[in-house]
Amino acid sequence: MWTTAERRTTISLSPPSTPRLLLRPAAPPRSARPLLDGGWWPRSADPVAELPGLILALQDHGPIDDHRLITHVMLRADDWDSRPRRLRIDGPADTRVVRLSWFDSLPSGLLTAIYADGRRVDLFTVPAATPREEAEASMELASHPHNLLHTPDLLAALASPPGRTNRAGTSDSSESAWESEGGRLREEFAAR
Repeated sequence: MWTTAERRTTISLSPPSTPRLLLRPAAPPRSARPLLDGGWWPRSADPVAELPGLILALQDHGPIDDHRLITHVMLRADDWDSRPRRLRIDGPADTRVVRLSWFDSLPSGLLTAIYADGRRVDLFTVPAATPREEAEASMELASHPHNLLHTPDLLAALASPPGRTNRAGTSDSSESAWESEGGRLREEFAAR
């Protein structure tokens, strides 16, 4: 049985922001489904502020029809500051409510949006505090048509501390600078 709080629809008081989103190119009709469809870098961990802009952008990607409407978004609970169950989306053509589901079992950094016709989009969600160069490199990698990395691998590459010590125990500043520019992520992709 749902509680009153779970039935309540949350409304964002600010207009939807333009999302920092990079989607993979459309795949040929008979190709295998990739691990990820792209990457998204929200500005905060507030789903009420961040999700409306993302949902509208995903709906605008491709032909506009009733099947392109996002009806459900699945997120990892620990990745966000709050957990509303229903979110009102005020679009240019209409207003609708999108159901949000929160899971502890989803991999960190994964967001799955489901369209009205059942199709889904899996996005790597870059943590908001990630430096620009690393965030852009990870979104580029997540949206690449031949990407074989899933969200835990992308997050692990982001989490490696810059300025780690080398085998001699000294800081390797040239490697740290290279990693902060996204080189580590690009090298991992090239090796696969």
